[in-house]
Amino acid sequence: MTSDILAKNTKTTCPYCGVGCGVDVTTINADKRIIAVSGDDHHPANYGRLCSKGAALAETVGLEGRLLQPEINGQPTDWDHALNHVADKFKQIIADDGPDALAFYASGQLLTEDYYVANKLMKGFIGSANIDTNSRLCMASAVAGQKRAFGSDTVPGSYEDLEKASFLVITGSNTAWCHPIIFQRIRAAKENNPSLKIVVIDPRRTATCDIADLHLPLKPGTDTLLFNGLLAYLADHGNLDLIYLEKHTQGFGEAVEKARETSPTIPAVAQLCMVDPEQIATFYQWFAATKKTVTLFSQGVNQSSSGTDKVNAIINCHLATGRIGREGMGPFSLTGQPNAMGGREVGGMANQLAAHLDLENPDHVDLVSRFWQSPTIARKAGLKAVDLFDAIYAGRVKAVWIMATNPVVSLPNANHVKAALAKCEMVVVSDCIAETDTSAFAHVKLPTTTWAEKDGTVTNSERRISRQRAMLPIPGAARHDWWILSQVAQRMGYKDAFSYDSSADIFREHAALSAFKNSENEAPRAFNLSAFADIDKKTYHNLEPVQWPVTRLKNGIIQGTARFFGDGKFLTSNQKAKFVTVETPDPGNVANGEYPLLLNTGRIRDQWHTMTRTGLAPKLCQHFTEPFVEVHPEDAARFSVVDKKIARIISQHGEMLARVLVTKNQNPGSIFVPIHWTEQLTTQGRVGPLVNPVVDPISGQPDSKHTPVFMEVYDAGWYGYILSRRSLVITEAEYLVKVRGEQYFCYELAGKHTPKHWAEKTRDLLCEGDPQHVQWVEYFDNAAGTYRGARLKDGHLESCIFVSPSTDLPEHNWITTLFLKAQLSEAERASLLTGKPPIGQEDIGKVICACYGIGENTLRKTINEKGLHSVDEIGHSLKAGTECGSCIPELKQLLNEK
Repeated sequence: MTSDILAKNTKTTCPYCGVGCGVDVTTINADKRIIAVSGDDHHPANYGRLCSKGAALAETVGLEGRLLQPEINGQPTDWDHALNHVADKFKQIIADDGPDALAFYASGQLLTEDYYVANKLMKGFIGSANIDTNSRLCMASAVAGQKRAFGSDTVPGSYEDLEKASFLVITGSNTAWCHPIIFQRIRAAKENNPSLKIVVIDPRRTATCDIADLHLPLKPGTDTLLFNGLLAYLADHGNLDLIYLEKHTQGFGEAVEKARETSPTIPAVAQLCMVDPEQIATFYQWFAATKKTVTLFSQGVNQSSSGTDKVNAIINCHLATGRIGREGMGPFSLTGQPNAMGGREVGGMANQLAAHLDLENPDHVDLVSRFWQSPTIARKAGLKAVDLFDAIYAGRVKAVWIMATNPVVSLPNANHVKAALAKCEMVVVSDCIAETDTSAFAHVKLPTTTWAEKDGTVTNSERRISRQRAMLPIPGAARHDWWILSQVAQRMGYKDAFSYDSSADIFREHAALSAFKNSENEAPRAFNLSAFADIDKKTYHNLEPVQWPVTRLKNGIIQGTARFFGDGKFLTSNQKAKFVTVETPDPGNVANGEYPLLLNTGRIRDQWHTMTRTGLAPKLCQHFTEPFVEVHPEDAARFSVVDKKIARIISQHGEMLARVLVTKNQNPGSIFVPIHWTEQLTTQGRVGPLVNPVVDPISGQPDSKHTPVFMEVYDAGWYGYILSRRSLVITEAEYLVKVRGEQYFCYELAGKHTPKHWAEKTRDLLCEGDPQHVQWVEYFDNAAGTYRGARLKDGHLESCIFVSPSTDLPEHNWITTLFLKAQLSEAERASLLTGKPPIGQEDIGKVICACYGIGENTLRKTINEKGLHSVDEIGHSLKAGTECGSCIPELKQLLNEK
């Protein structure tokens, strides 16, 4: 593909969370990979809005760190050798040990077309269901809960229901940071309708609470008890829809009986959940009194050893009141990844079959086998993610193909995953990034396209299919994932079934499978793309966003479907929804004397997963620059950890180091650590090794919110940081975190033993290979243990280092601005050694607004000097909060601290 056939203006879809925002891209210079990004004003998911991550996409499309050539055992090779090697090895393992000795581990970062081919190859032709996905880590419990209640994995509603609701319940979701555009839509809805009530249910006080009328900081793991209590309250206070219950549901009696047993009264629920009973009563009263109610839930519900029961406890309350499938009401699962929903459509998880068909149903298996004309097809569920890597470790799975994901970072008990891959006979990694924690174990690396080059479809949280279109040429030898999979399939002997020429060919087949024998059923399957079963390339290229199921009207117009179940007909055998009797949850991993704290993990505002993309954008790396641990002041005192110093966190599986952030937003007894850091960026900042590999027995989803841990002081003898224009290899520091800035890298450092001869070591590190005319200036107070040094070249700053026995170090931000200057003044050179900005220059402080680089110190000063009283006034003065809006909760917090 060459740059001259690429469109200058492209409509595509954001590659981050499950909101599925439309993006307008202008390709300014395809060869130099220069693009401009804005929100698509007409896309119904975002209507022009983008969060900080989406707005920074233009900074992430360069070729730095890209994998651009196939490799076998670390040596570059061509595609023929790589593909033949993989196919031959797979055939040999299948011949020797059977198809279940082979496994695929896929990702919600794949496009639907890629996912479809992977699933077809593994389940339909290799004959094993050992294909699972990192969607197992985020959406499996929602899938299982919806199938139990509705008879299918179907999200009932649409985003517009958030604007039409009178009451929103947000539970287990820091929507403001994890689904920022959804949060902005909710904020706008509340501004337009001040009577809209919002309850946030979360053990932490997060940025999402900024718009809440009520925050319930429940004890971790007690969600089911809270919603069981709500079901009992609705029944006991006559707030049921009795006609709906009779006509459209089954199992209510058993469910409400169990709810009354586990959560009999408001005082009992309050005691179990450790929430003020008046707050519980208010929540229950609002829910009971408000017909138009939407309950949004995400990872805080799903990532649990009882996640499926939590989902059903929520759905039970909506079924009891008939609040489902109609405008402004229903349970709503927010998906974590851009194409987690598309993966579910094609059967991407080990217990699914394509087109929302079931592996457990022999008729479904035979239907898919006939459509694919497959010589053999899997007839039983495969290994789910945690079990899959256990099987690799045990040697039962001999080969694994990992696609577009980084399980060495993201899976629980992550060091066990490392050990499993180290023992595995054959590890194939297809990725766009050359070096990841996972690819370090690859025998074969296969270079893939990434967001700016991909062509296909994704499906967002509201079942909306959108096109992802290429706007830059494919670099080097990179290839689309579907092409790589098809080529391996052909070399394994399945040429006719995998002779695709384009993603349009695959989408057409995917749509045709959804329609196959569907209209013959008395109750047609919900997932239906029959209108696209004969789609041509031009129509596919121009495909507009549409919600499935998709039908073609008599006049030829294609029409999507906004809501399900409004007619009270569900996808069970008798078309009635099922209440699920929810037991008292047993987390199986509780705090104890040895591990007295509960570890909760999650995302932060400006980063995505393992930072292979967002870590390339300097503006996204300034809000939080290090792995941190949120600790309540009581626990900080209890464990003697101090704000801004470093703590060691230990579970029975592993340990890590993290910067301490003392905050009352965290409940006593619990701590929070973000998931994003990897061994590429930090020595001991991965949280994955700590997480307990306990899973939900129904969904197989790991419990990433509830790991017992111990915390202790990391007794550092010194702290420091290095700023450098070039990337460095640093071995002196036990604690090291690398972060990217504009024209520099920052290395946060600490160690137990202060190195001797700072000047000599630093010069060796920072000045290696430099010509003699490089100037080195330094300051060393031997008694105080303080060292400062700076390297200048042709009058501009190349690197600098600051070391101290305490965390009392010069602020970074004013120093980083010096890397943008061609020449330093005498005052600026002197300031490097004093550690203070020159007169007239100020340190902006921690960056709060990523879009405009506005820091905390600047905000505080402007608020005080100008007497600002609102976010709008801040925006007028500094522009902060006027672009993506993700920083508005923090701006409000600063205003409240005046």
